[in-house]
Amino acid sequence: MAGKWLLLMLVLVMGWSVTLTSASFGDRYRGRKAFLPAEATSSLAISRAPSSVVLPVHGNVYPIGSYNVTLNIGQPPKPYFLDPDTGSDLTWLQCDAPCVRCTEAPHPYYRPNNDLVVCRDPLCASLHAPGAHKCDNPEQCDYEVEYADGGSSLGVLVRDAFHLNFTNGIQQAPHLALGCGYDQLPGSSYHPIDGVLGLGKGKSSIVSQLASQGLVRNVVGHCLSSRGGGFFIFGDDLYDYSRAVWTPMSPDYSKHYSPGSAELIFDGKTTGMRNLHLVFDSGSSYTYLNSQAYHFLTLWLKRELNGKPLKETSDDRTLPLCWKGRRPFKNIREVKKYFKPIALRFAIGRKDAAQFELSPEAYLIISSKGNVCLGILDGTEVGLQNSNIIGDISMQDKMIIYDNDKQMIGWTPGNCDQLPKSRTFSFW
Repeated sequence: MAGKWLLLMLVLVMGWSVTLTSASFGDRYRGRKAFLPAEATSSLAISRAPSSVVLPVHGNVYPIGSYNVTLNIGQPPKPYFLDPDTGSDLTWLQCDAPCVRCTEAPHPYYRPNNDLVVCRDPLCASLHAPGAHKCDNPEQCDYEVEYADGGSSLGVLVRDAFHLNFTNGIQQAPHLALGCGYDQLPGSSYHPIDGVLGLGKGKSSIVSQLASQGLVRNVVGHCLSSRGGGFFIFGDDLYDYSRAVWTPMSPDYSKHYSPGSAELIFDGKTTGMRNLHLVFDSGSSYTYLNSQAYHFLTLWLKRELNGKPLKETSDDRTLPLCWKGRRPFKNIREVKKYFKPIALRFAIGRKDAAQFELSPEAYLIISSKGNVCLGILDGTEVGLQNSNIIGDISMQDKMIIYDNDKQMIGWTPGNCDQLPKSRTFSFW
């Protein structure tokens, strides 16, 4: 990594992943037999009552630069800290199978059971590109997932019990597929973690698996507090859909939560900056625009700040663009009056056009030096090419809902400091 700010800048994109066919697990271990004996485990009796799961979130955009949830997995259950990532599908844990390369983790590595997912399972096929799914070892499902920050995980797919508390008051432990990752390479956004919680649109996503068992609807929601923490929701029985702004998911982005193209709006005025292909990604701490849009925005901001008591500073490497005041700032409230609201407008020209608002709190941070820094970064510079990402900083204090059944994305201002318990709970 070049420079301290780049470390934070790439706290990004745990999302945005690609999957590849890995070498056979047995081949990697010099001809060992298949990873584990393929003994079937008895499935648990599962209630089919519609309900939801609420997971508290720990962490923040700055200074920690990441979030995690705790899941209890296995028999007997053991706790693991996972990065919740709407930008990728596969859930995996660092795995003692044994581990070839694993990174530092908060808990002992996961010890898998005997329940292998076989290569011909549809879940296995969903992890590979069309035409790339080969079964050199039919007794197991090999996977490799790579992330945009350069990190990766390689391993095999297993099933194990996920111990979950549902909002209908029932505790259940459905058997779900997850990756036993025995070979991890840390990316530039590395921080000690047990694994990743994949919450994307694919079949292997934990929410998709829960929905296929009739436990929840295939809906993911999250509410991240600007004060740190928040929660994720699997299922739909806690939302008042009438309170949210909705826009369709774009069919052009089958693997990501995307409303399609957007127009950049500054202080309520059109900028002419259109066709920004956007993705919502909880695995990205910051928001990213392609180089053209980023440079347009920064020039606009600098022009607006001309004559204001803020001076651009190169002494603060927290993020690429920071300003200092006459004295150090303690919070965004002290400086927000100098910055204009930004918005992204989707479905331009249609009756169902929707606008995603970014107040100054949704694109600025106060650094440890007391300067104000722009939390919108140049995505082209970090390898995102022409793609644009709405990251955690811009989703704070909003309830974001990804309804995979209806293929809609919704958002509304939210109280993210208190866990919801029923539909009568108010997010607002």
